[in-house]
Amino acid sequence: MRKVKVTIANKEYEYEAGTPYEKIVKDFQKDHDAKIVLVSADGRLRELHKILSNDCTLEFITLAQKIGMETYRRSATFLLVKAVHDVIGDDGKNHILTQYTVGRGLLCKLIGVEPTEQFLRSVHARMDELISQNIPIWKTSYSVEEARRIFADAGMEDKVKLFKFRRASKVNVYSIGDYKDYYYGYMVPSTGYITHYELYPYEEGIILQLPSRHSPNVVPERTHSPKLQKALQDTSNWGASIGIENVGDLNEMICNEGVEDVILLQEAFMESNIAKIANDIVEKGGRKFIMIAGPSSSGKTSFSYRLSIQLRALGLKPHPIALDNYFKNREDTPKDENGEYDFECLEAIDVDQFNKDMLALLSGETVELPSFNFKTGLREYKGDYRRLEENDILVIEGIHGLNEKMSYALPAESKYKVYISALTALNVDEHNRIATTDVRLLRRMVRDNRTRGTSASGTLNMWQSVRRGEEKYIFPFQEGADAVFNSALIYELSVLKLYAEPLLFGISKEDNQYYEAKRLLKFLDYFLGVTSEGLPNNSLIREFVGGSIFNV
Repeated sequence: MRKVKVTIANKEYEYEAGTPYEKIVKDFQKDHDAKIVLVSADGRLRELHKILSNDCTLEFITLAQKIGMETYRRSATFLLVKAVHDVIGDDGKNHILTQYTVGRGLLCKLIGVEPTEQFLRSVHARMDELISQNIPIWKTSYSVEEARRIFADAGMEDKVKLFKFRRASKVNVYSIGDYKDYYYGYMVPSTGYITHYELYPYEEGIILQLPSRHSPNVVPERTHSPKLQKALQDTSNWGASIGIENVGDLNEMICNEGVEDVILLQEAFMESNIAKIANDIVEKGGRKFIMIAGPSSSGKTSFSYRLSIQLRALGLKPHPIALDNYFKNREDTPKDENGEYDFECLEAIDVDQFNKDMLALLSGETVELPSFNFKTGLREYKGDYRRLEENDILVIEGIHGLNEKMSYALPAESKYKVYISALTALNVDEHNRIATTDVRLLRRMVRDNRTRGTSASGTLNMWQSVRRGEEKYIFPFQEGADAVFNSALIYELSVLKLYAEPLLFGISKEDNQYYEAKRLLKFLDYFLGVTSEGLPNNSLIREFVGGSIFNV
């Protein structure tokens, strides 16, 4: 048998040609705390059932890495779908729809079956049985037409519609036993790899609770985010009401009716939600400080302007204030564990001065507000004097807006808190959801390149640091908001596609963000592109692609 050389961690080993990567992984698993689920062979990601054919350099991808945990979560979802199918029996219908995350879990809606405790126990038992049998998860390539026939017979009409717009001639279909399904992305080699999961009943469905890459061997406790979940459910219900629940629906409407109606419907829905928040602020009475916070690229600035317009229409006089203007002078800014300035921590802001100024305004005094010079790193005063009259109201935007420590001195009855995020409820198809973080990442990538000249790789490299800051300073306070605003637009990925694709194609194979770029390109390939020419100039998406009427 022909021998091939494999370089692993700068050491050379010999294996027989035709050896599955999974066999090589078993020789090295002991050197890794987290399970190895993929390999990179000469820079190309490979599933473990693939075989070694030529000399190469191998790197191991574990559950402690983003792409490794995504592989695990995708495989666990497939296992759940298969178990539901087995418990119900093959009746040519799809009975489960993946929707969105609830806390740390994935909400899956059941179709045509009640989520009783007995049903849940049966599904759990079937998953455990499939795991114990360690059944291979195979990938087979079919022509697009053959794949459409397979999924039409299985009652997966979303996939039939999705593949109508597929440019490639082939589709990779995964199987567990004789059950077939489509997923975009990689899979673990067998069901025995899914060792940690939990199921919970939730309204009309099941929550699939899975580990995170930071603790890959621990299933976290179930958490509740009712306000966030309601915003997602409202958006999902609205999408269903206009006939757009997945990418295939969106593409068909763009083809058949044009994107103009989709844009007008979305903008009307968004404006009505902004109007509801404005009305709630007025009805509550006495609210002088509107505190707005949300994760990166949520559209906070555009939302602030549009909310201010609605408040003006109701007789109030809103005034914008950015918490960034209360940054401490650069020399007084705390540093992180790497010795870098930590601009995201609460201690980077002069909280005491902010509260002193706001209390003075609340008392009817005239106050000179600061502005922060990001070039010099100094807080400056340039004669921006404010005084709160009877109908005046301050619209305050900043990362710590929902944290009570930020506005500790202000009476609770004087504040109204709004949490904003792009919470997409659109699915790729029945069993492939769209991560809300992907939407925000693409928004930021496009805006960073347009306004700062930052490359796609530069945005991707800083994204994990941004996400850590969100987990620490924003997400813990989201349920304390008086209102949750969903800034996701049902059509926006079709618009962002035309801006993001050239940037992602510019990432070379040698770049450490190459795999992530390839994943996002494959994801965007599902969407028909739409130009931004027909977008309203007050649309929230213009904050990212340009052309906004607002100063964003």
